[in-house]
Amino acid sequence: MQTYEDFASYELQYPDQEDWLLPTVLEDQAEALGDETFLQWETTDETVSFAETNRIVNRLAHGLIEQGVEKGDHVLLMLPNSLEYLFLWFACAKVGAVEVPVNTSYKRGTLTHVANLTEADYGVFHDSFVSRVLEVEDDLTHLESFAILEDDGDEYAEDIAAADDAFDAGRYEDLLSDEDSNLDVDLAYHDNASIIMTSGTTGPSKAIQKTYSHQYFFAEQCVNLVQLTDEDVYMTGNPLFHSNAQVLVVFPALIAGAKLCLFERFTASGWVDRLNETGATVCNFLGSMMDFVYQQPERDIDDQNDLRCLFAAPTAYGIKDEFEERYGIEYTTEVIGTTETCMPVLTPYGSDRPEGAAGLLLDEYFDVELVDPETDQPVDPGTMGEYTIRPKIPWIMTPGYYGMPEKTAEATRNCWFHTGDGLRRDDDGWYYFVDRMGDTLRRRGENISTYDVEQPILEHPAVEECAVVGVKASEAGGEDEVKAWIVFSEDESATPEALTKWANEHMPYFMVPRFFEFVDELPKTENEKIQKAKLREWGNADSTWDREEAGVTVSKD
Repeated sequence: MQTYEDFASYELQYPDQEDWLLPTVLEDQAEALGDETFLQWETTDETVSFAETNRIVNRLAHGLIEQGVEKGDHVLLMLPNSLEYLFLWFACAKVGAVEVPVNTSYKRGTLTHVANLTEADYGVFHDSFVSRVLEVEDDLTHLESFAILEDDGDEYAEDIAAADDAFDAGRYEDLLSDEDSNLDVDLAYHDNASIIMTSGTTGPSKAIQKTYSHQYFFAEQCVNLVQLTDEDVYMTGNPLFHSNAQVLVVFPALIAGAKLCLFERFTASGWVDRLNETGATVCNFLGSMMDFVYQQPERDIDDQNDLRCLFAAPTAYGIKDEFEERYGIEYTTEVIGTTETCMPVLTPYGSDRPEGAAGLLLDEYFDVELVDPETDQPVDPGTMGEYTIRPKIPWIMTPGYYGMPEKTAEATRNCWFHTGDGLRRDDDGWYYFVDRMGDTLRRRGENISTYDVEQPILEHPAVEECAVVGVKASEAGGEDEVKAWIVFSEDESATPEALTKWANEHMPYFMVPRFFEFVDELPKTENEKIQKAKLREWGNADSTWDREEAGVTVSKD
């Protein structure tokens, strides 16, 4: 059986695991590359060198310490993509504080959940999100103070004034200490570096702990995956509150000494122009992005770029060859991994992978078994089984879910990490993603816990029961769309438009169901558990209400 090692050399920039620390890499690159450009903000002339990045990060790290932040403290970061976001993330790492990125769409229950679960008592918030913090002030059990990144003039002056009264809020500028020396904090590769929220399966979202070692190895894998060097320009508009942008774009660029071009958000219509203006050689797609770009009108400049490698997870095989030809791409690569586990399965650069295959096992570092989810016994090649993983070296996978020991035990039964994903493996060792076995879905790059969608809808006075499932999206590589099955209380009802409005007010925009189905009862087992497998099997019908067909939009605010 083939493995990743059969196809490509896999080398680590830092062979000694003691050095697998973001601050170590940053300080080394600041000294080695000095005034060479590391960061570029969008297509502007705003660039920052490796050395200047380290100086700014040091000033913020000293400033955080002056605010009382210590090693091991949890720090919420709720900010749009910006250079300031990167500086703060790196500064937390220098202090030894645990960075907790917050999805910028979170509000009410989802915002309270991440703040309370992670026990963060300090944070930095963009001024446009301060009102959301004030809205749940009485529900926050740990957050005591935060700094505000003021970015929009006087628009949020009232919110900022209220935050000054309620939290004695500071300002981002106040964190910039005059001291810019490297810090002397005793960090270990097995210390926690960040907590990343992910979707739950039968409950609320979970808080994935990532050690410095886990964070570094994830990034090092990407360096090898896309063959990143100091000659490359890596471009992304993916959100920094996700693990993807952090450990599969920013950190790999730092390790390789590549230039990073950061945008506030992804745009399909502007993607080609951005390639040409930045000179990007590597780009990272999630979910439907590949199809969204492909659906844009063809232009004469489509292939007039320097793009060498596209990292697309998942790869939309139906358009892959045409996409590569249209945009002049040398190679498209893919992986099967999770935030918890790094990427045990990768496509070796330049390999001729079979259609639909996502990669080969990196067996020097991981064991993988595809098992029957009921018995944990291995399944035969060609048969779908649950993707289970264990590392061959310590600390390259999550130590567990913060504040949820029962979920950690559930995920790691029989000494294997259980992903809930269904894969198959062919006789040559290639792995193929088939389906998700857990009660979770993925929409346009966002992992969604069905629980987080169901609970706010169940609070609607007309709703008796709600079951949320994923239905396949129409776009190539489009993953899922959110569908809610609704049973109304006796003598109660609501229009789908009203339920959409309710959902939009109570959850992030990307969780708001696209489809609603109103039924008298939901299929259940003998012990009254909703049979979601049947709902997924039934999919959509003529009776299904489609928000997009109805022309009903949702607000991202």
